[in-house]
Amino acid sequence: MKKEKSTEKNILIAFVLNLVFSLIEIAGGLFTNSVAILSDAIHDFGDAFSIGFSYFLERKSKKKPDETYTYGYLRYSVLGAFITTIILTIGSIVVLTGAIFRIIHPVSLHYEGMILLAVLGIVINFLAAYKTREGDSLNQKAVNLHMLEDVLNWVVVFIGAIVMKFTDITYIDSIMSIGIALFLLKQALENLKNILNLFLAKVPSNLHVDEIKKELLKIPKVENVHHIHVWSMDGVHHYATMHVVVSGKYDFELKNTIKDKLKEMGIMHSTLEMENREEECTESECVVAPVNISHQHHHHE
Repeated sequence: MKKEKSTEKNILIAFVLNLVFSLIEIAGGLFTNSVAILSDAIHDFGDAFSIGFSYFLERKSKKKPDETYTYGYLRYSVLGAFITTIILTIGSIVVLTGAIFRIIHPVSLHYEGMILLAVLGIVINFLAAYKTREGDSLNQKAVNLHMLEDVLNWVVVFIGAIVMKFTDITYIDSIMSIGIALFLLKQALENLKNILNLFLAKVPSNLHVDEIKKELLKIPKVENVHHIHVWSMDGVHHYATMHVVVSGKYDFELKNTIKDKLKEMGIMHSTLEMENREEECTESECVVAPVNISHQHHHHE
């Protein structure tokens, strides 16, 4: 619980740091005329908004299951990650168009101001990244990823500003901005893919139905496993349901052995339907599956 509480607190700290800093950035971007800084301000502002949103959703996701949400509220955390990622995607596209426009219509920049802002940006975002580094939820990871990206962005702006100060090649600013935007877009799309996989109830990437089956068939008395469903609520808490055909009488110890085995594989919540060899499974997915499959040869669902 302590870790979960700190997740919330850290997200809140990141929110405050981001909000304050994005306001400084907007002023700084306008003062220095830098599209890279302004684009980062848009991104940071979006971050601050979505982090604030994530904070409330993260809190809600900790609520215990009830009659309305029998699985609990874990998906709210994923929703937070989804909204954050969408904002990041839109922000990146806005930044790209702004930077391309600036290449066509260049302006003069205030390099010293850029250098100063970049140093400040590196420090503040490093603190926020450090604060959000722990935690398993996709939401926390999305927030942490943003903070790390922001540190990188500012390192890029810092180096760019120094180079421009000595060379006076102003389009470096726009090129940096495009680089930052493309990097963010790539990250956002990868995040989006993970989130969609969760909502589409895809089997978690670290689990394989064939492997689960193989491991369970090694347990004595387990004759066959079928009708396997594996999914994840939030990328951390994995669930499974399955039918297990056993030889002999029903044995709760065997059931616990199976559950323990599943826990070892990362499935914390499992629902098992125990069947006897003679029993006929009437569910459509099972009728296709011959029940008397030997340990050596088991079919794939």
